[in-house]
Amino acid sequence: MKISIERGALLKAVSQAQSVVERRNTIPILANVLIEANANSVSFRATDLDIEVVDKAIAQVERPGATTVSAVTLHEIVRKLPDGALVQLSDDGTSGRLTVEAGRSNFNLATLPKEDFPVMATSEYASNFSCPAPVLRRLFDKSKFAISTEETRYYLNGVYMHVATGDGGQKLRCVATDGHRLARIDADLPEGAENMPGVIVPRKTVGELRKLLDNDDTIVAVSVSETKVRFATPEITLTSKVIDGTFPDYTRVIPQGNTRKLEVDAAEFARAVDRVATVSSERSRAVKLSLDEDRLILSVNAPDSGAAEEELAVSYSDERLEIGFNAKYLLEIASQVDRENAVFMFNSAGDPTLMREGNDTSAVYVVMPMRV
Repeated sequence: MKISIERGALLKAVSQAQSVVERRNTIPILANVLIEANANSVSFRATDLDIEVVDKAIAQVERPGATTVSAVTLHEIVRKLPDGALVQLSDDGTSGRLTVEAGRSNFNLATLPKEDFPVMATSEYASNFSCPAPVLRRLFDKSKFAISTEETRYYLNGVYMHVATGDGGQKLRCVATDGHRLARIDADLPEGAENMPGVIVPRKTVGELRKLLDNDDTIVAVSVSETKVRFATPEITLTSKVIDGTFPDYTRVIPQGNTRKLEVDAAEFARAVDRVATVSSERSRAVKLSLDEDRLILSVNAPDSGAAEEELAVSYSDERLEIGFNAKYLLEIASQVDRENAVFMFNSAGDPTLMREGNDTSAVYVVMPMRV
């Protein structure tokens, strides 16, 4: 194999590959990236056996071929090369070495046989549809903060992507929850997604997927089966196993009867919560919200470190209410608001609180209160 490739294109492909690779693993080949060169392009494939990413890049191919080399080492080398450098990768297939040359730099890297590299089995996908990158980005970006990190409840360690009935008919919906907060985001159902099986997309896959969605003009081809999900752009294909478990019935925890309505400037609210939480104890991070006619007082009282209070002008016309929340949860939910106003719907100090953006019901958040 012998190829020449521009440093920027190589860095982009290798950085995507090395982020999938597990740093600590007992199977040496899983630390490597499989480089396959054919007529006029080269593909870089990496896997941790649960996720597989294949990134295609344009290159001058003098001699087609394939080999595997340490993904992290190759990434570090390419990252440190000067911008605009032309990088030459060559491997004679017998020495067990890959030569990396750029200008006056020359590296010799150990390789492992390409035959040992595990390629994820292809799957028959029950559903195939296309979705613009901004739509997928919104669905996953706004829900991923609520993914649980508790390994014992493994079925909550991802985003539940499924078809649901929302305002105005069938929707493509993403839901995540950790039991303390919940995010439910809807988008118009793409053509061809009607019979999609509901799948739980793992946390790591959600993180890797984000890198495919930066370009607003990209159309992503999505394929879903009972066991796998695949997201593909013209350059990158990300295939992942889904979490084998049943996502709980989240509709039961979304309150329907909350009538006390608070409307507040989302950015101003987030900044105020952040300020008063400075003195809250690390363990509880509790912030108390005291609501009265068009007035909100945020307060923290931590015997060990001190007290803080801040008043905000808000729109509220219901009876007086005092309710406590974890400051971190409030901040994360408030930071999801793209519009100016956040609308909180309360019932009582002990019931879950609902939050949405203005009158938009396509993004709904639930947060559990805490005693303060």
